[in-house]
Amino acid sequence: MVLRLEGYWLRTEVAAKEISRGQYLSVIMSVWTKRGSYNHEYHHKQSKYVVKEYSSSEAMEERYEHKTQSRIQEVVRTKMGDKYVREEPMIRGPQFLVRLRSHTVFEHTPIKLFCTVGGFPTPDLKWYKDGVILSMSSGQYLVQAKGGIHSLEIPRCSTDDTAQYTAVACNIHGQASSQASVIVKRFREEEESCSYAWLPYTAAMLPKIHYTKINITFLEKFGPVFATEGESTSLTATMTLNPNLANLQPEAQWYRDDTRLFDSKWVKIDTGRGVTTLTLPNLFKDDEGLYTLRMVTKGGSAEHSAFVSVSDGPPPVPGAPGAPMDIKIHDANRDYVIVSWKPPNTTTEGPILGYFVDKCEVGTENWTQCNDHPIKICKYPVSGLFEGHSYYFRIRAVNSHGISKASRMSDPIAALDPTEFERLHAKKLGGKLDIVSYHDDVEADGKPPGAPSGIYASETDRTYVVLSWKAPAYSSKAPMWYYIEKCMADSGAWQRVNTQIPIRSPRYAVFDLAEGKQYKFRVLSANMYGASEPSEPTGPIETQELKGVPSAPGQVISTRETNTSVLIQWAPPKEPNNLIGYYIDQCVKGSKDWTSANHKPHKNTKFVVSGLTTGETYVFRVQAINELGLSDESQESAPLTVKAALTHPSAPYDIALLNCDGHSVVLNWKKPSHSGGANIKEYYVDKRRSGTTMWREVHIQPITERLYKVEGLTEGAVYQFQVYAANLAGLGRASKHSADFSCEAWTMPEPGPAYDLTFSEVRDNSLVVEWKKPVYAGSGPITGYHVEYAKKGTSDWTTANETAVSHRFLKVTSLEAGTSYVFRVRAVNAAGVGMASMASDPVTAKAVEGSQEVSCVVDEKSGDIVLSFESCQLNEGSQFIWKKDYKEITDFSRGVIKTEGNHSKLIFKNAEKEDFGTYSVSVTNTEGVSSSYSISAEELAKMLALSYDIRHPIIPLKSELAYKILERGRMRFWLQAEEISSNVTYKFFANNKELSGADPNKMGHDVSSGIIEFIMDHFTEENEGTFTCQITDGGGKAQSSLVLIGDAFKAALAEADYQRREYIRVKEGPHFSEFLTLQVGDDCSVSLVCKVANLKKESAFHWYKEDTEIIPDVKPDLGSGVCKLPIKLFSLKTAGVYKATISDDRGKDMSQIDISGKVFDDAINKISQLAGASAAELVIKCTATGIQLQCHMKYYTSEMNITWCHGETKLSHSDKMMIGGTPAMATMEVIEPTEKDKGMYSIVITDRENSHKRTLDLSGEVYEKAFTEFQKLKAEAYAEKNRGKVVGGLPDVVTIMEKKTLSLTCTVCGDPKPQVSWLKNGADVEPDDQYVVSLDQGKFASLTIKGVSMEDSGRYTMIVQNKYGGESVDIVVSVYRHGEKIPEAKPTLTPKIMIPPKLPIEIPQPKTQSAPSPAPSTPSPSTPSPAPPKAGRGVKSPTPTRRK
Repeated sequence: MVLRLEGYWLRTEVAAKEISRGQYLSVIMSVWTKRGSYNHEYHHKQSKYVVKEYSSSEAMEERYEHKTQSRIQEVVRTKMGDKYVREEPMIRGPQFLVRLRSHTVFEHTPIKLFCTVGGFPTPDLKWYKDGVILSMSSGQYLVQAKGGIHSLEIPRCSTDDTAQYTAVACNIHGQASSQASVIVKRFREEEESCSYAWLPYTAAMLPKIHYTKINITFLEKFGPVFATEGESTSLTATMTLNPNLANLQPEAQWYRDDTRLFDSKWVKIDTGRGVTTLTLPNLFKDDEGLYTLRMVTKGGSAEHSAFVSVSDGPPPVPGAPGAPMDIKIHDANRDYVIVSWKPPNTTTEGPILGYFVDKCEVGTENWTQCNDHPIKICKYPVSGLFEGHSYYFRIRAVNSHGISKASRMSDPIAALDPTEFERLHAKKLGGKLDIVSYHDDVEADGKPPGAPSGIYASETDRTYVVLSWKAPAYSSKAPMWYYIEKCMADSGAWQRVNTQIPIRSPRYAVFDLAEGKQYKFRVLSANMYGASEPSEPTGPIETQELKGVPSAPGQVISTRETNTSVLIQWAPPKEPNNLIGYYIDQCVKGSKDWTSANHKPHKNTKFVVSGLTTGETYVFRVQAINELGLSDESQESAPLTVKAALTHPSAPYDIALLNCDGHSVVLNWKKPSHSGGANIKEYYVDKRRSGTTMWREVHIQPITERLYKVEGLTEGAVYQFQVYAANLAGLGRASKHSADFSCEAWTMPEPGPAYDLTFSEVRDNSLVVEWKKPVYAGSGPITGYHVEYAKKGTSDWTTANETAVSHRFLKVTSLEAGTSYVFRVRAVNAAGVGMASMASDPVTAKAVEGSQEVSCVVDEKSGDIVLSFESCQLNEGSQFIWKKDYKEITDFSRGVIKTEGNHSKLIFKNAEKEDFGTYSVSVTNTEGVSSSYSISAEELAKMLALSYDIRHPIIPLKSELAYKILERGRMRFWLQAEEISSNVTYKFFANNKELSGADPNKMGHDVSSGIIEFIMDHFTEENEGTFTCQITDGGGKAQSSLVLIGDAFKAALAEADYQRREYIRVKEGPHFSEFLTLQVGDDCSVSLVCKVANLKKESAFHWYKEDTEIIPDVKPDLGSGVCKLPIKLFSLKTAGVYKATISDDRGKDMSQIDISGKVFDDAINKISQLAGASAAELVIKCTATGIQLQCHMKYYTSEMNITWCHGETKLSHSDKMMIGGTPAMATMEVIEPTEKDKGMYSIVITDRENSHKRTLDLSGEVYEKAFTEFQKLKAEAYAEKNRGKVVGGLPDVVTIMEKKTLSLTCTVCGDPKPQVSWLKNGADVEPDDQYVVSLDQGKFASLTIKGVSMEDSGRYTMIVQNKYGGESVDIVVSVYRHGEKIPEAKPTLTPKIMIPPKLPIEIPQPKTQSAPSPAPSTPSPSTPSPAPPKAGRGVKSPTPTRRK
């Protein structure tokens, strides 16, 4: 028999054997295995047995038949919904695929227990009975194992075999176990009960369980998480269990938006004793949501929740949308599935234009795109799948900027027939066994199937309809398929839908329908024997019409939640149009920077926006989304400042009795633990007699202090009290009532209890406790206090101070870090130690994280004593409270408090010796941030002395008293202080005599620079001696002296005299106000520049070089006083001594400059800077001698530091490498280049600071082109040198008398010797008796005309040429008759006409063997032949002289 289950095939052969009645036999026909982790509950409760146990009685057979039908239905239901295929790991621990089943049997009958174990490597299996391993040597038990199927057989049961049997499978990866109970009954007797019995549906046999109540307290909770796609995050919670029982540990259940999470590829859960962690290793926006941890026990549960926000990761393209999310697979069938998803938010990106759907077959990594064009709705039917194959799907969004990252891929889905198991049925086999098979596996006569029925539309969309129908009764091996026909509702024209693909299942999606149209459908069944009649058609089925996106949500209301979160509520859109959810945006008020509060659609109309900044003001808006996209934004909410919502305060507690006089009592209580977000404004006290239930108000008007005297009480009566607290939100709950207080007057001599214990400066090993003095003092004044403490939960009290302290505070030390303590205080008077105060709340000896201590310094500038504190915490409404000896400072006559941000300072402006003590500061509305600093009398005395020194300092000087001689011989005495104020005063003395600052002397200072100066108008020999300056600035003083005697005084006096004489010279005649300087302009022009002054019209200016006067092109501009002399083509040739003079009748002045040495080098360096910066890239200029590299720049001279390189080799000037240039460029020419000259050439222009480099690669195609151009130019130059030329001798115009002989003679040259021809008026001159043409020695050419006549007048042309070209020269001949006036000769300058050479130009090869040419196509260069001698000026033309 061959059995097929969802694409998996298993062949099992069953041998027919006689089986005695009452014997149990279980044959496993198929096992449905799923890829992925083993599900114990699934395989245990839904084992797929297809052969069932038999019973020996008819009643058991009937029951079995019913169970068989039920099992078939169960298989169908399970397989219809279970289509996901997961990959099974190749290496895995043991797994029970089929677990042991409990049995109840009669005594003396056999029993066989079966189980199936999987795993790799193959597990070993051992059997146990009541926890003891079974011994197989007795023969009482038979064990078999084959192909993973294990069995334990008891051939003959007895009541001793009633037990719990366990199979334990082990391999190197772990172990697994399965248990079953066996109950053996005595035949025909009442059934015996057994504590091991387990029977399905027999709950009465289970004992009643009383669960232990376990209290769970969370110690550390996970908070909101704000992460980005691709990151990982973990949520961890630690807890305590009470009682903590090893065998009763709670179960940790994790939920996301109320959906239970389990270990998977995307979620990892790790739970140990007291801690549980959920890890999201690779975040997607699908992971966003409210995460809830539920610790579940049999007696109850505890839970905690926090929101995890996952924002879009960096897009592949800037501006691309975020990835879609939440992919769902619908209506999976043999060859298609329907994929849906949710769109991303587009707060900051452009609108989405559509989506691409990708698929990938399981086991491969080949993603293929399913749709050619983007689809605009979030649902797409994917067809063309292969039956039995499994696929992943993912989605990408598209906008105008690009395509988003891909979404998280879906779970794998198998393309299977969802109704395949409806054809299962059971059949008797040998009278004892049932086997499950398909209807079409049964033999039957060949005939067509019946018509389908019950056709209806199970899903309707815009362009497709999913049809379902009931298959006809069918019992044939021949395969059956279906045809679907459709027609418009208002026509009868039926059209077959599936002409190419046969349909095997009674469910099919009909695609490519028109939107908003009505259709009818019908179905035909067929097999190889024919087709059935059509089914009854459906009624009109209308496809959905696209309605568009939802309308905008309604009013958005924001309310306070916590100090970092806000609750947002809104009205749903009026037109939801298949609403999917909402996106919420947030923005700081006043900005337009909108950000997404959620990145995954939220389904409800309430959302808590977390991660906000406390005290910041925000506005919110909402968008609705459906499968078509996002709606318009809602209106913005009203601005809301983030702070915790106001609530009623919690109840006061610990009501204490402080005094009683027999008619009244004084009460005190502790303030509420939680103020409700506002200050406690009022308290109300109620009373009642002990034993009664009626509370009565003690007062009508509210009280503001936590100390109240209740009057009007009955002496001896016993009372109870309760207190309410109120804030702006209203009245809180009542406190727990007080203990019974008896109204009896206190008469004991000892003091009453202190109250209001508070704590500050909590550190790891110490803290400071403060309290208020008792209301009842006893028989005498209170002289001191004792502080006692005990660890929380104990009564072992320890006295912190053996000697009583008189003040109401104490620093308790030697505490254990991290330990919680309670404290109480006892007052002391002469009568003894009084009552203990009520114990404080527990305080843990642990410093606030980041806490700092108060510092005390003396300000270096002001001399103030400053106590400074920086708070590690600061919240809304926090204030700094400064105290001295733990009493708040209210007298600010000697100091002030300055607070900026989290810094606060207590500044003593006028501290006194009595100001020593302990100064403390605390910050309200924090977690107890506080600190103190103790100033002893000795330390205060030192600080006061330092303060005095700072306030009365010696003024530090940057420069001592010095002098400088100014023009006109005036003497400037000056010094410079580090710092002076505008109130500075000073005096100058000379030989202990104070100097006056009155005119003509001057005295002054500059606060910004600290300079103080005295200018003495006339410095003479009488001023020799000591000069002193005394300064006073506030409390500071300084003095500095300068001694001018002897040689020092003489030098100063001589300099003063010189400056006085120079001043007179300058002021009385023409002079140079600025002497000659050499300036280099931005264009590298070099000029001599000077300025002259005190000129008049007759003043004369002259330039000289080496005493030779220079006449400039432009006369000096004496009107402006600036004179310039441009130095053209600046180089060493222009160096020398230059001089300028200015003179008139009042006198003469001269300025001279030597342009050599450093001056010349500086100018060349400046030119190099400018030229190097302006240098252009190297260019190639070919010549007739080689390849020239040119670098154009502003200016070039050979004195510049310029280096040419070939590769790394520096080049120098040679016959091979010609280095030079022009004023506009630097050049380097490679003469007669060869292959060796290829490579990288560079020029480096260097100055003192920088260098500028330009390079050119002379190789490859660049070299070939340049070499070809060089060869061409070389050939042209050779041709020009050797072509035919007229050297001289021919006149332009010849005038001759008739009948004379005319001889036109000239010298020609050329190599080879040129040929000469003559033309007359453009026609060739044919030699004859009259016209004689001759060429003597190849040099002297002549045309002789004998007996000229008037007809010989005209234009004669001489043409000289050889193979390298030539030229033609025109001569005008004018013939006149005898006796006529000689005509005037007017020569017309006609240029020579060049005759080009014959191409190609051939250059003779040298006689010596030369290297082969790098360019074969061009003749090799050779040494040119010597040029013919040129006709000098002394060569006489043979043409006769002109006669009159």
